[in-house]
Amino acid sequence: MAIIKSVRGFEPIIGNDTYLADNAVIIGDVIIGEQCSIWFATVIRGDVNSIRIGKGVNIQDGSVLHTLYEKSTIEIADNVSIGHNVTIHGARICEGALIGMGSVVLDHAVIGEGAIIAAGSVVLSNTIVEPGSIYAGVPAKFIKNVDPQQAKEINQKIAHNYYMYASWYK
Repeated sequence: MAIIKSVRGFEPIIGNDTYLADNAVIIGDVIIGEQCSIWFATVIRGDVNSIRIGKGVNIQDGSVLHTLYEKSTIEIADNVSIGHNVTIHGARICEGALIGMGSVVLDHAVIGEGAIIAAGSVVLSNTIVEPGSIYAGVPAKFIKNVDPQQAKEINQKIAHNYYMYASWYK
């Protein structure tokens, strides 16, 4: 059973039909939308500031979400896929974005709608990733724009697949 812990008077709110893996940890000022999946060994730690996660989001195994005390928050829009072992620290991820495995997204970065962050990338603080673009590297830099319809289809397929995978565990 997932660890769901209140802290500083904040109790996590979990949307309907959301899957939480047995060892996922959800702490404090966290709101997770409907039809999400939070996978094994993921930590969503809203102890120092708020974390808001939209509908249809999948946060894959080993990811860590945290913020800066009184300085940054996390906002993740609908239908976002966050790959295995991703760290998001105080950033905003717009609708339909894909954050590749092992990436790091730092405070006040904004990942635009339908953008793709390649696996292993480090998105530095205050970076603005344009909608429909691919960023890669350390630090992450613009690589190219992607066809918006193609990016939407890829990202929606991943989000849909993770919703299906979650159903296997319920």
